[in-house]
Amino acid sequence: MQYVKLGSSGLDVSNICLGTMTWGTQNTQQDANDQMAVALEAGINFFDTAEMYSVPPNADSYGKTEIIIGNWLKANSDKRQDIVLATKIAGPGLSYIRDGRPVNGADLISAVDDSLKRLNTDYIDLYQIHWPNRTSPHFGKHWPGFYKLSDAESAEQSLQMAEILKAIDECIKQGKIRHWGLSNETPWGINQYLKLSEEQSLPRPVSIQNEFNLLHTKDWPYLIENCIHEEVAYLPWSPLAAGALSGKYADGQRPAGSRWTLVQRNGLFRDTPYSRQATQAYVDLAKQHNITPSQLALAWVKQVDGVSSTIIGATTIEQLNEDITAFNIELSDELQAGIMRIMQQYPVPF
Repeated sequence: MQYVKLGSSGLDVSNICLGTMTWGTQNTQQDANDQMAVALEAGINFFDTAEMYSVPPNADSYGKTEIIIGNWLKANSDKRQDIVLATKIAGPGLSYIRDGRPVNGADLISAVDDSLKRLNTDYIDLYQIHWPNRTSPHFGKHWPGFYKLSDAESAEQSLQMAEILKAIDECIKQGKIRHWGLSNETPWGINQYLKLSEEQSLPRPVSIQNEFNLLHTKDWPYLIENCIHEEVAYLPWSPLAAGALSGKYADGQRPAGSRWTLVQRNGLFRDTPYSRQATQAYVDLAKQHNITPSQLALAWVKQVDGVSSTIIGATTIEQLNEDITAFNIELSDELQAGIMRIMQQYPVPF
């Protein structure tokens, strides 16, 4: 296992981060226990969750994943120091979470306390803003004209960010969280937080997690360059494009128990004719090189300059082991060239 610095935090994390969002809907407590055991045995020390999980998000599944991790921590308290535990506060828009209102300082402090209780821990290593208060180009909203960037008033957003930063600072001073990060943000968002943290002597963000995969590369190069030079760890989520790049949804297949058989909050926005064509091309390329499609996709993400730790998720131990193995694969020049040809043919497939 390889380890990297988590941005400017000084924490060493594995270059694989175990995502947990299926725990509580698709996976049971025992499934989760088994996955954590396999991950630790492989040297993975970085676990990521969120108050909103499990997914698909709804009022009944809210908080279930944190509770599952908390149950494991209660039974394995001696392992708490061995893991870097990350969780997230949900942004606005979900009526059953703080009535869907934007994140503010008081709510953040309360949310941290609630997560600590569910997680059965005294501290959170990395606390993240799941998505910003303003609309951002994520979850399929990255096409020009999908929404108006000018609808967000910068002065108002900056005031909200400053309030969030002060609440984070209070939580850090109280020992409740160690570091903080962003998710589903943009270069402007990162830089505004960095500016405010410097101006007001408040904690700077150490990481950002955004969707990044062979079907969705919008963060390269601009946001990722920003991360490299500002010491903000870049943590790709959905490196398999919600499972699409495994090839399991080819020809309209919907394997029993798979995520695409469940009702999705934002619909199956990744399932387009171009995505299906691109995925099939990557599947064929992987077979030519005697690796699985999932391993191809994960090995590619790992080697992108600027990627710190890749967030993987699995519903079975077999999938988890396959994914972990991918990080030992070095892509040949021939394979890299084949990937580039497909990417140039399908640059923005969804």
